Amino acid sequence: MTTLTPDMPALAAPPSRLAAGFGFALVSASAFGLSGALARGLLDAGWTAGAAVTARVALAAAVLLVPALLALRGRWGLLVGNPRNLGTVTLYGVLAVAGAQLCYFYAVSYLQVGVALLIEYTAPVAVVVWLWLRHGQRPGRVTVLGAVIAAVGLALVLEVVTGVSLNVVGVLWGLGAMVGAATYFVISADGDNGLPGTVLAGGGLLVGAVALGTAGLVGVLPMRANTLDVAYGDLVVAWWVPVVGLGLVTAALAYVTGIAAGRRLGSRLASFVALFEVVMALVFAWLLLGELPRPVQLAGGLLILVGVIVVKLGERDVRAVRVGDPETAEVADAA
Repeated sequence: MTTLTPDMPALAAPPSRLAAGFGFALVSASAFGLSGALARGLLDAGWTAGAAVTARVALAAAVLLVPALLALRGRWGLLVGNPRNLGTVTLYGVLAVAGAQLCYFYAVSYLQVGVALLIEYTAPVAVVVWLWLRHGQRPGRVTVLGAVIAAVGLALVLEVVTGVSLNVVGVLWGLGAMVGAATYFVISADGDNGLPGTVLAGGGLLVGAVALGTAGLVGVLPMRANTLDVAYGDLVVAWWVPVVGLGLVTAALAYVTGIAAGRRLGSRLASFVALFEVVMALVFAWLLLGELPRPVQLAGGLLILVGVIVVKLGERDVRAVRVGDPETAEVADAA
């Protein structure tokens, strides 16, 4: 019998499932990509990044509370008295939600924003290495080629080709953000624990909100907010409008659809599709802030698209691990 390892659903999934996975991944990337432009308005109005991020995560956790409880449908055993799942949700909240954002916040205090993002977005490579070392899924040459193409595109989008200055402390914080992002992709794609996506997202965001709030209380994360109006070009809105957008769209929607994408595409492919977040960040910065993308950034976005396509083709090189009868194949549904 052939049993597929945890990242294998994309190989055997029907076309409709793959299409849905790509759809969820693009929605998630777009939602995450909106966060920078929305937060920029709050930062210009006097908010600290820590306050904006904490408000975003806490609101999302509150919004997903009822859907998460409904998704459990009384199956409290999935969490209560289940140390493994409780540990998964806690790890997701601490590393994938709070850790990634806290580390990135500190990384940009030592590095250029583009450099910090580039380090964080090496997460797909970390996912490939993890699947290789942990599950024996050695990447094929086509997958590696796709990763290189996507990495070059990412560097062009972030404009870090020239004039890069590095700081060791900043790089370490950036690597911490990368670990958090990679954790997000790996845990999101794991459907074997039986946790509905809304439960994982809601529980993780709740843990993340508590962690970020605690960091603010002890002074690790500067917190400052106000109720001044927020400007996006010629458009002026009340402070709560971007806060609601950050909570509902860039967190609640982004995490739920990201988990749905991971469980259909597998963590490797989903992590590369998620690179479109940086492309969508450029689009929203253009629409809301009037920051027109440069030609080199547009070329980088095209290379990211090519890289993702090549990685998808490379998925065909991944083979199941044989543990029994070679004539039989058993596909594990990760939904």
